Amino acid sequence: MSRGLAVVGVGGLGAPAAAALAAAGTSRLTLVDHDVVEDSNLPRQPLYGTGDVGRPKAVVAAERLRRAHPGLSVDAVVARVDAGSARDVLAGHDAILDGTDGLDAKVLLNETALALGTPLVHAGAIGFEGQLVSILPRESACLRCLFVELPDADEMPTCQQAGVLGPVVGAIGLAAAREALAIGSGRRPPLADRLAIFSGRTLGWRTIELRRHPRCPACA
Repeated sequence: MSRGLAVVGVGGLGAPAAAALAAAGTSRLTLVDHDVVEDSNLPRQPLYGTGDVGRPKAVVAAERLRRAHPGLSVDAVVARVDAGSARDVLAGHDAILDGTDGLDAKVLLNETALALGTPLVHAGAIGFEGQLVSILPRESACLRCLFVELPDADEMPTCQQAGVLGPVVGAIGLAAAREALAIGSGRRPPLADRLAIFSGRTLGWRTIELRRHPRCPACA
């Protein structure tokens, strides 16, 4: 029996991912986001309209998806996932889809997924590029296998700070939904041990083969 999928961050990445998961027939979703809808979100976050400005993203997204898909069970969690709450919020799901912005949040989700033994679909985008990889605990490379030594925060700006092209986050979000659907159906996701990189300039994908790092501080 499916335990459902959790989407953490229902913004530029998470909103199209959640919409795709619902349209594909997912029976249960948990949407986690502490933020509210802002005017600047509307061009690239398809679940929100002008009347939603100022309301919690998780609540608005859940309402929109329930109306569009009456058989779908959607839980809205209006909270910031941090070290104290992450395990409680994300336990009991088939997979976690990372729609967050910022390296600290992504590292936390990686650590939480490994601790829970729950697959994680890591997604990120900035400027004209996005990246995607699926992490299977104790089986495939994790995020810290890529970043054994974490860069300084000012070396990794968020998409809010640096900007991001709307179609890029849309493409990454849809691809992330595909990975999560594979995991939810019991199949190995195509991007386990493969980092996919999308270019908004060429509208093309390339992949890099990965393997677990023997000195990874998270999963070695």
